[in-house]
Amino acid sequence: MEGAGDILDAAAGIVGARNLLTAPEDMAPHLREWRDLFVGKARAVVKPGSTAEVAALMRLAHARGVAIVPQGGNTGLVGGQIPIAEGREIILSLARMDKVRLVDAEGDAMIVEAGVTLQRAQDAADAAGRLFPLSLASEGSCTIGGNLSTNAGGTAVIAYGNSRDMCLGLEVVLADGRVWNGLRTLRKDNTGYDLKNLFIGAEGTLGIVTAASLKLFPRPRSRATAFLAVPDPHRALELLNLAKAEAGNQLTTFELMPRFGLDVVLRHAADSRDPLQGPSPWYVLLELSSPAEAGLEAAMERLAEKALEEGHVTDAAIAASLAQRAAFWRIREAMSETQRFEGGSIKHDVSVPVASVPAFLDAGIALLERLVPDCRPLPFGHLGDGNIHFNVSQPVGADKAAFLARWDEVNEAIHALVATFKGSISAEHGIGRLKRHLLPGVKDPVEMELMRALKATLDPQGILNPGAIL
Repeated sequence: MEGAGDILDAAAGIVGARNLLTAPEDMAPHLREWRDLFVGKARAVVKPGSTAEVAALMRLAHARGVAIVPQGGNTGLVGGQIPIAEGREIILSLARMDKVRLVDAEGDAMIVEAGVTLQRAQDAADAAGRLFPLSLASEGSCTIGGNLSTNAGGTAVIAYGNSRDMCLGLEVVLADGRVWNGLRTLRKDNTGYDLKNLFIGAEGTLGIVTAASLKLFPRPRSRATAFLAVPDPHRALELLNLAKAEAGNQLTTFELMPRFGLDVVLRHAADSRDPLQGPSPWYVLLELSSPAEAGLEAAMERLAEKALEEGHVTDAAIAASLAQRAAFWRIREAMSETQRFEGGSIKHDVSVPVASVPAFLDAGIALLERLVPDCRPLPFGHLGDGNIHFNVSQPVGADKAAFLARWDEVNEAIHALVATFKGSISAEHGIGRLKRHLLPGVKDPVEMELMRALKATLDPQGILNPGAIL
């Protein structure tokens, strides 16, 4: 293997010297996960501007046996975008690959490069009178390549599915520099293996996504948003079933939150206020969307009235303006970011069958209270698809470091409970480096063998994101 200077000189020749970062202060933003769970080292950060440059860099890395860590917006939560501490790897940032190549409104599709932020993709669709429905709190900085590489979910999965369900095709650079051009916009293509799904959710371990064909949908002309008080998750599930029966495919968001989560937001987010008159143990943020211009508010009012009559809901506020809708959403979106002001927080991104969510929450909260007396559970998230971010804040006044030292112990207990409900230890954040050691314990042995075989076939030298997933 040649020295670092040799390969960096060659890389600079491909992307230009200004797009090769080696100074510590320039590399620093790429080396730290935002929660500081992972801090790495790297030889350099290289920023290609085209698929051809990515391919040339991978041919170079393949020839020299140099490991590459692909990175999008660096918003991942499991460390899959951060290099390991030894500093032998090169980060390949897709940030410069930010072109919207095509928006086909009639065909309900668009093609964007991997470095396009989710917000820009949404805006491009909106400008064409269409909707790209993937929605995440980090949408201003996360990128399409990262979204697909982790199969991101978000708040609209109940209506539109995960990132995987919104993807029609991919362009991928393989470990040896070959380019697979699978940027089809077809809705039906039954010509053999569906290769794109190998790379979606693979976290850059099988290939580097450089562009994607995405599904578009009719842009909603009206939305109705409600903030609803519910006595407990069991009633919330009954409300979900009622909303499905009454609203059908107009139901696009159903988010569950505990009172403690609302209190945290009210304490630490200056622009927040309680939407309802009195406190409730639990809340639901519910949204309906429709391509019709009228009738949705009346539908929401009927749904809320019926839910109140049947006892699923104890109080309700329906947004009367865009500002009020934004205020409701701000509560949900700030729930994770404001929790850090309450001290240490141990987090889980898990899923169980939708019908099992209430029983799982009952058991999980009781388990945590036994395991860590006086801890403050904050489970919230996407009840509509069974994905709960089962977070837990430290007891008031506890030592933060001592609490966080129990991370593995608490994770093990919650993940064991998830297994009894036939759920998943990673619903939408991925495996990365954080959960890699857990994967063999939750996957079928044959499944693990197949995954390793795919990795060995597509990346025989193990140079693509080593240490992530496998």
